[in-house]
Amino acid sequence: MKKESFMESTIIATISLIIIKVLGVLYVIPFYAIVGVQGAALYAYAYNIYGLFLEISTIGIPNAISKLVNEYNTLNNQEAKIRTFNFGKMILGFISVISFIILFIFAPQIGELILGDLTGGNTIEDVSFVIRCVSFALLIFPFLSVTRGFFQGHRVIHVSSFSQVIEQFVRVFFIIVGSYIALKWLKLDLTYVVGVSVFSAFIAGVVALLYVTKKLNKNKKDFNLDKKYSEKDNVSSKEIIKKIFIYAVPAVIVSIAFSIYNNIDMILVLRTMDYLGFDAIEVEFISTAISTWCSKISIIITTIAMGMMPGLIAAMVEAFTLKNYNEVNNKFNKAMEINIFITLPMCVGISLLSSAVWTIFYGYNPLGTNILAMCIFAPFFSNMFTISNYTLQSINRFKMVYICAIGGILVNALLDVPFMLLFDILGIPAYFGATFASIVGFSVTVIVTMLVLRKSYNFKYGNIIKTIKSCLVPLGTMIAVVLLMKCFLPVNYDSRFSSLIYLFVIALIGALSYFIVAKKMGLVNHILGDDFIDKIKDKFIKNKKEV
Repeated sequence: MKKESFMESTIIATISLIIIKVLGVLYVIPFYAIVGVQGAALYAYAYNIYGLFLEISTIGIPNAISKLVNEYNTLNNQEAKIRTFNFGKMILGFISVISFIILFIFAPQIGELILGDLTGGNTIEDVSFVIRCVSFALLIFPFLSVTRGFFQGHRVIHVSSFSQVIEQFVRVFFIIVGSYIALKWLKLDLTYVVGVSVFSAFIAGVVALLYVTKKLNKNKKDFNLDKKYSEKDNVSSKEIIKKIFIYAVPAVIVSIAFSIYNNIDMILVLRTMDYLGFDAIEVEFISTAISTWCSKISIIITTIAMGMMPGLIAAMVEAFTLKNYNEVNNKFNKAMEINIFITLPMCVGISLLSSAVWTIFYGYNPLGTNILAMCIFAPFFSNMFTISNYTLQSINRFKMVYICAIGGILVNALLDVPFMLLFDILGIPAYFGATFASIVGFSVTVIVTMLVLRKSYNFKYGNIIKTIKSCLVPLGTMIAVVLLMKCFLPVNYDSRFSSLIYLFVIALIGALSYFIVAKKMGLVNHILGDDFIDKIKDKFIKNKKEV
């Protein structure tokens, strides 16, 4: 199978992830309408805990497999590469079963930890039931993830990306259809309806695993999986297993720390809002809006960084293995520039149009609108953190991964409650404090990482600074256009359709104004590269002639 370049892999993965995230956003509209606020909160509790245990059950091994497969493939150690893949499956098989058993048995205790003394909403029994329903997915996803990592290690990104699209289609279908049938036809209680919805993760995982397995079997020859090696490469099994865990540990610590923090953040918001006098329904709404429902909207922004990661890791590992540090620097700068150029205007645009966006997904709600207007900026800084973190992992600076990532998370966690209380005293909505704490935490991590890279590998950031300065003009133009149109274009927030038309018109014209100015300034060619732009033009002209 043909390897994809960094830009090609970025485009493939990003488009696939956009499809995935758009589906993930759109399904929220009918699902939220079916289960309501209380059902949505119950769904969020189950998925946040599931996310934590999924990180534990995979323990960063898929990323380690991807990195190690790429390393051995670059060095032409084919037999060691195959052993790496097999060891990854064995390790994850054992850990996933243990994780499933723990989550299933201790679901009631986890439910009690989440809700505490909160009454008037979902019960501990409700939370326990839906957690057990989603726990079955832990038996599938570790194997699916390590197989995707094997493909990514060969810089074959499209199989992994397409499998994620298939998984999401199946999951969304079963969430919407399953919850509707359970509630409207079978007349089941809300708890069972949400249970059916979260179980869709297991079904989707099975379908996606069948797809990647079929692709792997079909292309055994390309990956040298069809050969039987009489002699092992000069790499011991002990060394392979040791490297798997060495490469996995940073991802484990960072991912688990973030999952733990997301759950702690949800609990801190619950407790703080309760302390400030909000009633139980408002408390649940604010906490789940920050932890889950705003994320469903803003996930299109984090998709940009996620789309870059498979190709970025593979390209950086290959360059670092060959000791081409300038190329590592170039890839880091390019990833940061793409994030700034694409996601910053998206954040600003969604913030300016937060009323229409929230109305389309959940119905008009001033509280939800205000939360979204602030929360939408956190993903921009989260993307920068992701790029920085994976760069450190790709060049084996594991100690700095721990220091930078955990340091940033601790800053975030320690500032959560103080910022919420301070904002309340200042007359600013207290829930803004949680998002502001996240932004500070991400920023600290990124700044420290960039200083370390400059000191250790003489990284230069001139292109990043140039991109930031250049983006100010098209960004300012877009803001002016959007604000002007908001003054003259009428909208009825009681109507989702009216809000959709309003959003579509303003967003389209605002985006066009941004990209036209950026194109005139040469930013588009600078970010994507002249060769890539010419390649796209050639393909378009060729297809046009064929038609």
